[in-house]
Amino acid sequence: MEFLSFREKLSLANIGHPKKRKEWKGARLAIKSALDSIQLPYPGFYKDTHGKSHAMDGYGYVSLTHHGDYSGAIFHKEIPVGIDLEKVREKTVTLGPKYLDDSEMEFLNKDPYLHTLAWSVKETIFKCQGKKGISLRQNILLQPFTCADQIVKGKIHGTDFADHHYAVKVFAENDMILTYTVW
Repeated sequence: MEFLSFREKLSLANIGHPKKRKEWKGARLAIKSALDSIQLPYPGFYKDTHGKSHAMDGYGYVSLTHHGDYSGAIFHKEIPVGIDLEKVREKTVTLGPKYLDDSEMEFLNKDPYLHTLAWSVKETIFKCQGKKGISLRQNILLQPFTCADQIVKGKIHGTDFADHHYAVKVFAENDMILTYTVW
């Protein structure tokens, strides 16, 4: 963790729970790896009042995710990005009415994979837009999709970000789903 900025080292020192420390470190290692792969220096990152991560040098856009022992990151030089990682779970079906519009509930049926994918896509869109006050159920609407789809489309509606459209790439392996924005 020597590559961390002074501010990040202070943030890490204030995380007391071992699991949260591990997740935080994993996300920083993921973004460091992403930046190394495109030969950009690691500038350090901070969270704004909405919880969105930003580079300390003000250059580019970043999104971080973690789930259990896995972490991921995405970076783009010019446009906002979002990423999410989820494990397929049965409970996403019972929680569906909390994060899904009625029209989405219809095409998802009661399939745990599709419900988890819908959750992940909505989280990805939420992270990309970067502001609090957006409801996954009321403001993010997904177009119908199937298990075979590698791109899921959605839009934010009913807010100041109305009719902003997103395309989200899907990777699934075993019981894990990774989603991230593409343009």
